[in-house]
Amino acid sequence: MKQRTNSSGTGKGARTRRTILKGIGGLAGAGVATGLMPGLTRYIQAQSAEPIRIGFQVHRTGIGASYGRWYEAVTNAAVKLINDAGGISGRPIELIAEDDGTDPKRGAEVVEKFATQHNCDVVFGTLFSHVVIGSAPRAGELKMPYFVVSEGHHVASGTLNRYVFQPGITDVKSQVSSLAPWIGSNLGKKVAMIFPDFAFGHDHRDYFSAAIAKQGGEVISLLPIPPTETSFTKYFPQIPADAEVVYHVMVGPGVLTFVKEMGDHFGSNRPQIFGFIDSLEAVDIASPGLEFLEGTYFWEAYPRYAQANQTDADKFYRNAVGVDANGASVSDPKDISTYSHMFGCWETLYVIKQAIEASGYSSPDAANKKALIEATEAMTEFPEGNEHPQGRKVFNGKIHQSFGHQSISKVEGGKLNVVHRTEIEDGLYEPEADYTTQPL
Repeated sequence: MKQRTNSSGTGKGARTRRTILKGIGGLAGAGVATGLMPGLTRYIQAQSAEPIRIGFQVHRTGIGASYGRWYEAVTNAAVKLINDAGGISGRPIELIAEDDGTDPKRGAEVVEKFATQHNCDVVFGTLFSHVVIGSAPRAGELKMPYFVVSEGHHVASGTLNRYVFQPGITDVKSQVSSLAPWIGSNLGKKVAMIFPDFAFGHDHRDYFSAAIAKQGGEVISLLPIPPTETSFTKYFPQIPADAEVVYHVMVGPGVLTFVKEMGDHFGSNRPQIFGFIDSLEAVDIASPGLEFLEGTYFWEAYPRYAQANQTDADKFYRNAVGVDANGASVSDPKDISTYSHMFGCWETLYVIKQAIEASGYSSPDAANKKALIEATEAMTEFPEGNEHPQGRKVFNGKIHQSFGHQSISKVEGGKLNVVHRTEIEDGLYEPEADYTTQPL
């Protein structure tokens, strides 16, 4: 299924390109008489120029569908704002969406379709790490700039290729490195880990195990779970009785069941519990059966609930994407957003915009693609603001990865309240690769 979104809109009442240009012609005539022609120039260029075609690889179906739906809502909101402000280099964005089914094979096929059928300038949006890993080689072969909105360490590790970037969201290695000192100091040092048995989960397994060891702690139990699992009761008895902390990160359609069954197993006599919000993304914390979460902790990239110190940028972003102060859709309070991940689409689109404008990009040929890649690699920092509402980030062009702040939130009164925010420096690590040495 394909969706095209451009500055002239879609659906009932949408104006066509022809009617827009006709209207501009009338305005231009009036402008000559009133001296307003210079003010119309940018608008006319944005409406008449060849669009920037962005291929949006979206998980509309499969285990990533709940994320994909919100990724798409945020992406459409950002595209509208960018186009309303004049587009990219005076050219409107044309968004071309394709469903990859949260499937690696289909992901590679979608990337090829963007390049060979849609003539896209860039591709962006992929979340699930196994789909990124399955799609990235084809992006490299096609020399297609590929901006992913995932969290795995696959980009920064150097295992992919020079055409793949992750500039709008942090990676697992950085996240757990910055969290481990707080967990070890406040919750305990003997940790049992429950994680999805694929690349994203393996990053948690490997990098948190190393990070907690640096704090004098130890992962005493590892419980990998298939991401398509729908019942989890058989796993919880495997958690050792001397575990001080249960660290959980779960994905897919069974997350609510997972958390409820964890509560049924532990009851009130439980160890400390620290989860990644992935285990509750798109799930209402006030859902029946989740009462046991009171007093437990979660990692959040971007706090779901508006905090007492809410920034103007967060207010702007929530309003634009249609999310209320509780992280739910403004049109349906039961429709909970994937707030700690979907901001990455918004921020990545603004990085793409910045890179295209800085490079002087004009067409999808080899020379322009090369300039775009090099311009992205030359970036060093993204300041907090409306374009980057989650917070300031620093970017390492050698490994194509951003580093930012993380939040630790506590469930109190059925809401998530931030109790600790890490510094960017807490999550920095020595680069393991240098993509800039690879030929383009």
